[in-house]
This record gives sequence, C-alpha cells and structure tokens, in this order.
Amino acid sequence: MTERLALFPLSTVLYPGLVLPLHVFEERYRALVGDLLQVPEDAPRRFGVVTLRAGREVAPSGPDGPLAKGAAAGLGPDPMESLHPVGCVAEVATIQNVDDDHGGYNLVVTGTRRFELKDLDASGAYLVGEVEYLADSEGDDAAVLAGGVAEAFRTYQQRLAGVRQLSLAALQEIPSEPAVLSYLVATATVLDLAEKQRLLAESDAAERLRQELALLRRETALLAALPSLPAVDLAREEVYPN
Repeated sequence: MTERLALFPLSTVLYPGLVLPLHVFEERYRALVGDLLQVPEDAPRRFGVVTLRAGREVAPSGPDGPLAKGAAAGLGPDPMESLHPVGCVAEVATIQNVDDDHGGYNLVVTGTRRFELKDLDASGAYLVGEVEYLADSEGDDAAVLAGGVAEAFRTYQQRLAGVRQLSLAALQEIPSEPAVLSYLVATATVLDLAEKQRLLAESDAAERLRQELALLRRETALLAALPSLPAVDLAREEVYPN
C-alpha cells in the first residue's frame, strides 16, 4: 500500500531516530514548509528525505520547470534516476521563521520510518513521491551481531576521539537494541554517502549490523594507520541548507 509524501532531496542520509536541523531558503521548499504550517499543530507535520545520487540539489519543479519536462540540469530524462529509492520520513519538531532577505525557515526534524520511492510527481511547487513504507525487522542473529558491533564501535569512537582530540567523556552512549544501534552506528561513523545510503536500504537490522562490523573494522584500521585525517573528512557541518 502506497502513500503520497512531500519530498526534500538532500546530499545527506536521514535515519530513523536521527535529529537533523535544516535551513530552508529555496522557494520550492519554503512552499513545502508553508503547507506544513497549515497542518494542525496536534497532527504530525512530516515529509520525506531522499538522498541525491549525484550529491547536488534538484532543479525547480512545477509544470514549466525542467523536472516536469524531464530535463533538469544533470538529472537526465528521468528524475527518479537521480534520487536514491530508499528514504526516511522526517517528522518536524520545530519551525522557526528566519528574519532575512530570503524569508526562510529553520527546522528541526527527526527521522521516523523508512520508505521506498515508487513514483515521482514533479507537477507542483515541490516534489511529491508515491512511497511504500518498509518494515524494520531485526533479522537473524541481530542480538549477537549487536554485541560485536557495539564493541567495534566503542573502539572506533576511541580512535576517532584521539584524531579529533576529543575527551573520551564526549563519546556517545551505545544502545543495546539492535535496530537502534544499527542506525546510531550508520549515523556516527564517517563514511561516504553511498555507503551510508546502502546501510539505510539494508533489509533488516542484522544485515545492517553485519555490514557495519566490516566497515568499523576498516575505518578503525585506517584511523590507527594515519596520524590525522583531512579536516574535510572529520569536521561535519550539522546544518544542511537546501
């Protein structure tokens, strides 16, 4: 069973449980926020975050826009091909007006559930997807894998803290619940966008944890071998403007 959901394409991956601040200033996404503000406060205000394959923002939608004509800059004839098919619902916690020339908004959202993008409607002010929600099952041996991943993640955090010159007290607490752990590790590990997207799209927590165990061992070995890493890899900006 599918549902229509407003979409916000970004050059990042949103996971269930992740809190993400957004600075919204483009016209099409101001329109999206404007529609969200019309939703009663006691009802959920939400949209879907999908990751761009090319790591760049999509072109304007609308009946005369290049998306509707299938020729957005760099997107090719089918805009669906420029978006990863698995995304995450973002539930809005706060919306704050920005008093500047753009008249934008600052949002804080939380990832809630995953979905698969089945179809795309670019005829309106912003993209709307036909989505099917994905189950979040644990899978086989999830509890056993969680123990190994928690230990590997603890070692990785210690190595990363040393490179970043952080106090060990600043390290994140490690949950024991397999699905929660799998999303925390995916969020907090320094990986490229394609690897983060693959983790989001894994069929269950066990398979995600299995992949993360290999990735954590690889990244920990890299951190141990190098005295420092480029700042661009380690200093991550937490606000994602559209």
